[in-house]
Amino acid sequence: MNNIQSWGETLRLLVELAATAAFALSGVLEAARKRLDAVGVCVVGFVAAFGGGTLRDLLLDQRPFFWVRHEEMLWGVLALCMLAMLFLRHRHFVLTEKAIQWPDALGLGLFTATGVHQALTLQMPALVAVLMGLITGVFGGVLRDVLCNEIPSAFRDHQPYAVWAFVGGWTYVGLWQADAPGWLALLSCVGITAGLRALSLWRNWELPAWRI
Repeated sequence: MNNIQSWGETLRLLVELAATAAFALSGVLEAARKRLDAVGVCVVGFVAAFGGGTLRDLLLDQRPFFWVRHEEMLWGVLALCMLAMLFLRHRHFVLTEKAIQWPDALGLGLFTATGVHQALTLQMPALVAVLMGLITGVFGGVLRDVLCNEIPSAFRDHQPYAVWAFVGGWTYVGLWQADAPGWLALLSCVGITAGLRALSLWRNWELPAWRI
């Protein structure tokens, strides 16, 4: 049993690491698109990577924060920011808003799963756990866009974003309550959230907009 719990915790940590990297990359791409300097790129990358998880830990009263418990995340994000800047400068890529949406979609799914997991392990009610997943998945991208002087894309592009985090969160909760294996609940949440977001980008699905 201890081996199973240890393996499950390792998987959760790997998912959180992947989510952090995906959102850091989306922050670097957005900052580079806005032509920020090296400091600006790193700040936006760090805020995108750690913003959602930090707010989750604040709301759940978890100390120290997840990135303080795992110092390697800080070094990893710093290295990712520097390497991404060097690569983009060397290759002279033309950055579009579309290019940023794909790592963002992956990060959304990964962080949603970790947020729901963290709340459920603290025995929070189902709705609270789902909202923790949504906040963890969405808030980093919101801060990234605000720092880059944009209305957050989660609020303005009319394509389902937080909606899919909400759906993925309930998938996790449903499997958790059905006593499914923890790895299945975690990966199902990631796959459904990120998959539906990617599908909505590909098919150009949109939510109803205000009529003027």
